[in-house]
Amino acid sequence: MNAPLLHDAVARDGSVAPAADASAAHAPAALAAVDPEPGWRAAAQRAAAIAAQYADSVDREARFPTEAFDALRRERLLSALVPAEYGGPGLTLVEVGAICETLAQACASTAMVYAMHQIQVACIEKHGNGAAWHRALLGQLVEHQWLLASATSEENIGGSMRTSACAVEIDGAAFRIEKLAPTISYGAYSDGILVTARRTAESTAADQVLIVALKADTQLEKRGSWDSMGMRGTCSEGFRLVATGLAEQILPTPFAEIADQTMLPVSHTLWASVWTGIASDAVNRASSFFRAQARSKPGTMPPAGPRLAQAVGMLHMMQARLSVGLEAAQVAQQAVDGACQADTPLSAMLGFASDMNTLKTSISTTALQVVQEVLMVVGMAGYKNGTEYSVGRHLRDLYSAPLMINNDRIAQNTASLLLAQRPAAPGRA
Repeated sequence: MNAPLLHDAVARDGSVAPAADASAAHAPAALAAVDPEPGWRAAAQRAAAIAAQYADSVDREARFPTEAFDALRRERLLSALVPAEYGGPGLTLVEVGAICETLAQACASTAMVYAMHQIQVACIEKHGNGAAWHRALLGQLVEHQWLLASATSEENIGGSMRTSACAVEIDGAAFRIEKLAPTISYGAYSDGILVTARRTAESTAADQVLIVALKADTQLEKRGSWDSMGMRGTCSEGFRLVATGLAEQILPTPFAEIADQTMLPVSHTLWASVWTGIASDAVNRASSFFRAQARSKPGTMPPAGPRLAQAVGMLHMMQARLSVGLEAAQVAQQAVDGACQADTPLSAMLGFASDMNTLKTSISTTALQVVQEVLMVVGMAGYKNGTEYSVGRHLRDLYSAPLMINNDRIAQNTASLLLAQRPAAPGRA
């Protein structure tokens, strides 16, 4: 990422006229490549076809899915969530969820990286578009199809993203941040990283900000390798991160609000889309196997029929739950744009948070159950690698699902939310 390009996009008076011009110049190309339905879906399917060709190689070598992301850049899908005013197509969260699901049927690592990138884009678009620097960033992201990563975990804190040990250092108009992160997924391949830190050295661990660190101004010192069971192409190594830049790169909204209003609901819905896509591809393989068995012995029902029916039923429940969750999250995102969170009743906020939590925990566990049923349908043909019915990669990738923000931690948080909610009156939802 060429940082001066972005810095120059913000005029001395704080306006973003140059960035707006650049966005306007590129708007036709972006919208031509990612038109409203069915254009964006066709673009996702083309990118997924490329991802599928290299999925086994990405998994086997634990390497970044370069070919898939070259395709996603050509299709201009990295800016899918960016509004039209910045040159993007302005797709909805539901549509981006469908892209994640499509990619996941080809390569789970590609889909997960894409989902995590879109989470960062959503945070900037929802909480930074009132600031000149971040508006300029959105225009540059559309133009260059930059890939954004996230550094929220920290040594001695682990996966508790709502607390930080490191603090941002402000010196006049500049900032510096140093963070020991046990995991920065695809950090070495990103063009920018969103980093959490305490607001000041005197701030409490929970008083956090979110900073956009640009590649040109960021040093990454690798600390450990990524040789994992699944999701091997996410390249989630640990790093010592040192970044500098302008103080205005810090998002103006406190991270607690960003997490509650955007990061967690978008994460849970897009991750769920990925897991549903993986399970869907596994069921498709089982269905093909079942039909081949039936054709080989006309007039007889293959013995795995009940298990396939069970897998299909669970998949349909996942898809229905995901559809409801995506719609709810999309409505909530629109509310962030149009109203103050203080205007939202506490009961509604608690209900939405618990709904997003249960979406994540239910789909992450059910997806595993679906693929386990599929494995029983296809037997050794699915257990072996290299067959058209292989589901070993699907199963290994999905074992990460309950661990991404540990389901036990989420369940404990959900229990607290439910305790704070007033029970509905009898006969009322």
